Amino acid sequence: MKPVQARCCFAAIACLFISHICSAGISAYGQEREGFTFRQGIGFRQVGPIHVPTDGSANSYPKADRSNWWQAAYSVDSFSRLDEIWSAHRIPHGQASILPRSQSELQINYVSPGFPGGSQQGLDGYFHKNPVTGLILAKDGQIVVERYQYHRNDRQRMTSFSMAKTLIAMMVGIAVHEGRIRSIEDKAELYARELKGTAYGASPIRHLLTMSSGVKFREEYDGQDDTARLARATFGRQTAGGVEATRLFNDRIAPPGERWSYASSETYVLALVLRAAIGRSLADYFAEKIWIPIGAEADATWLTDAAGNELGYMGFNAVLRDYARLGIMMAQQGRFKDRQIIPLSWWRDMTRAHFSPHQTGRWYGYGYQTWIFPANDGSFALLGVRGQSIFVDPANRLVLVQTAVRPLPRDPGAADTTALWRGFKSTVLKP
Repeated sequence: MKPVQARCCFAAIACLFISHICSAGISAYGQEREGFTFRQGIGFRQVGPIHVPTDGSANSYPKADRSNWWQAAYSVDSFSRLDEIWSAHRIPHGQASILPRSQSELQINYVSPGFPGGSQQGLDGYFHKNPVTGLILAKDGQIVVERYQYHRNDRQRMTSFSMAKTLIAMMVGIAVHEGRIRSIEDKAELYARELKGTAYGASPIRHLLTMSSGVKFREEYDGQDDTARLARATFGRQTAGGVEATRLFNDRIAPPGERWSYASSETYVLALVLRAAIGRSLADYFAEKIWIPIGAEADATWLTDAAGNELGYMGFNAVLRDYARLGIMMAQQGRFKDRQIIPLSWWRDMTRAHFSPHQTGRWYGYGYQTWIFPANDGSFALLGVRGQSIFVDPANRLVLVQTAVRPLPRDPGAADTTALWRGFKSTVLKP
């Protein structure tokens, strides 16, 4: 999802990584360590392993606009205010729920895969190595780690990229439960009637949910792929949006359900189907059914196309603790406090592998717009390019939330996040 650009730009920015690693320990509230100042249990620092100051100061980063927002040099700014650069619908919050916090930051060690033979690192080492803008770790609904760097903070709305896809699947499940969508075996055109006569219109909702419609779409993030075309056609305003954008991808190359192929266009079509089925904006529906019930503490936003349709496949923006609330709700089988928000049967279906890692060709399996960890222990993930992640382990009530500015869409640094997740699990689950 980016405009045309030279790959060498990414390579140049990637060279700015700092590999200096420090040991981690327990951070008491109010303590300053490794450049982090802790206030009310939250760690902040002005710098990070990749930054390009405009005037030599630690908190000045290049200002992004519509022409450069995707470029690595501008992403510190753009990824924390994408809804100011592009048009978006606001998602209002209600009364904030309380997220308890541990009395001290949990000490975590993990084996980093980025060093020969592996190397034992701690949280400080993780932040020195990885271009993370925000990180939260939670156990049993309690925050045990919360930190920000690059002068980002807990009031900025960080963008989701494809983590938004899983939110669409949540709402589809609620719409099915309410009878607004009669069956996921129905074809998309039964609800979004303007899709009639198109390949996507003839695709069953089930196969849109599992990225197996059989419609040709290439998602490689090279600036020339179908993802770039979709971005330009939707929030880039090169088409009127809606069905006009989907007609760019109208070549069926396999029967629905036969093969898995990751395609952001499938989620965009799902968003059109959902909006038609509920008869209102996705922002309003999401606020009523999910955002207010989980006690979000701040408004969220969702980027829109020229027709005012929420993109669905990307463009959701929220503060980090509200992402954590979403993760905690999903760790509790779709339940938050005493309310079942996602129907339990749907939660089970969306968080199990309908396609195995062998079938996807990825490390993960795939459920309903959700990535499934290969261990098949019930853990799953919401993932977005450039380092956006929510990891969920329902069996142990563990959640990791990360926003980042990795320079590459498919960045090898993601392996370090998975290693940190393993270290977190080992720390809290050890006898």
